[in-house]
Amino acid sequence: MSLKNHRKILLTGAAGGLGQALRQRLKANCEVLRLSDRVSPGEPAAFEEVVLADLADAAAVSEMVRGVDAIVHMGGMSVEGPFGPILQANILGVYNLYEAARVHGVKRVVFASTNHVTGFYRQSETITADQPARPDGLYGVSKAFGEDLSRFYFDRYGIETACVRIGSSFPEPKDRRMLATWLSFDDLHRLITACLSTPVLGHTIIFGMSDNAVTWWDNAQARHVGYVPQDSSDVFRDAVYARTAAPDLSDPAVQFQGGAFVRTGPFT
Repeated sequence: MSLKNHRKILLTGAAGGLGQALRQRLKANCEVLRLSDRVSPGEPAAFEEVVLADLADAAAVSEMVRGVDAIVHMGGMSVEGPFGPILQANILGVYNLYEAARVHGVKRVVFASTNHVTGFYRQSETITADQPARPDGLYGVSKAFGEDLSRFYFDRYGIETACVRIGSSFPEPKDRRMLATWLSFDDLHRLITACLSTPVLGHTIIFGMSDNAVTWWDNAQARHVGYVPQDSSDVFRDAVYARTAAPDLSDPAVQFQGGAFVRTGPFT
């Protein structure tokens, strides 16, 4: 069930893959959905408005945030790459976002973090939010920075944040690794809804996954959020096994939770 706890919600990264998946779903959570990206997400519907902004542009981000009640921050770089663009979008950009939230009095943020914050834990391990970050690349490092920055803005300014370490959010799992990391679009929306509507969010790290039989992540410390996934990768298991080869256990992408990200780069 979706609750309209907020009059106006800002969705950043609205032109991206997950932004597009959330666009129609989030209309159940608010009266007005403000869409933002560097490029146009398309014509706004009657309940939408569009504010274009580059996350590295502090003035543009301030205008993007002005007048909203909560932020669902899906913007920024979502893949490994050279440090320059990651620095601008994911480090400077997230600072600009939180500073704008402070200035404009926004008190709740859902921050799209990533499983790649902990990508160098092994697939034989089950980890909790209390365990130290072990990023598998510069992208993961940037999201670890965002988690720390959001903690600072909660401790000093009272801005509540859910750091959602998104696993693999696609229509269905693409490979064997995703049987553990898969997050359906509907469960992603259920998770965001829970983060927006729980009475006391605080600063919470929560792993973004569906109800998969195989998992490397323990969400016990985020039970106060009230997220209950309803989908599972298990219905895709037979099809995934049929179309993929048995894993090479000497491959770091099979050994570590980050998959192929652990052997991506360096970039010049």
